[in-house]
Amino acid sequence: MKRYGRILQVGSQQRSDARFRFACELVRNGRIGKLHTVKVGFDLDVPGPIEPVMPVPKNLDYEMWLGPAPFTAYTENRVHPQSSYERPGWLRISDYCFGMITGWGSHHIDIAQWGMGLEKSGPLEIDGWAEYPKDGLWDVHLDFQIVYKYANDVTLICTGTNRTKSGVVFEGSDGWVHVDRGSIDSQPKSLLTSVIKPEEIHLYHSNDHKRNFLDCIKTRQETVAPVETGHRSCSACILGYISMKLGRKIKWNPEKEIMLSDETAARMLSRPNRFPWTM
Repeated sequence: MKRYGRILQVGSQQRSDARFRFACELVRNGRIGKLHTVKVGFDLDVPGPIEPVMPVPKNLDYEMWLGPAPFTAYTENRVHPQSSYERPGWLRISDYCFGMITGWGSHHIDIAQWGMGLEKSGPLEIDGWAEYPKDGLWDVHLDFQIVYKYANDVTLICTGTNRTKSGVVFEGSDGWVHVDRGSIDSQPKSLLTSVIKPEEIHLYHSNDHKRNFLDCIKTRQETVAPVETGHRSCSACILGYISMKLGRKIKWNPEKEIMLSDETAARMLSRPNRFPWTM
């Protein structure tokens, strides 16, 4: 992207929501005191049934759709519904997606790291566990919890809404702020009418994610959700996935982006490719 002077906007549209931006500004400017814990919560996936093999629809190039992923027989719930826009099955199959940890996690962990001021870094330690379906087409995690440790002594706890609130909760020595799509709350309540002064930290201002992308194409400025922060949000999710699959703690160097003393975890950073010449 940088080599050819391109403009890229990651689909982390919560960065263009005034509530999320204000919550992160409150945290970055010390309104809740010293930040010590961040809690991220989102809905869980459910197991799926065993699916029959089906003929490939005429309107789908299934080979192209699979791309470098392992070949397997077509069934509609592997790909997407033919007659609706419901949540597609590929989001629940680990050959294509790691489930809710990357689906919703990439959005809320992005906000968590934005509020921490570590949107271009990552965790040092990741300790996760998860339950997985015993059978059926869908194989991504069900109930889970991941505890991330960051260099600024902040702990990020990511789990399902059966264990915590939906959205992102920043907890500090003097209060907390909770933000989710469509809502923001705090303790003390006076934080919600707090004014970020001109000399304080102001985060990138965007109230329309698509408009921001188009404006940046014209101005050649960086977007509100640039490629580096999108990568860091997603990599934190993938590290959580690896820890959950291994069922143990892993250690990460966020500057060099390498696993520390863990060959098994390091190997999981790469994916099988049935077309190795395309890598």
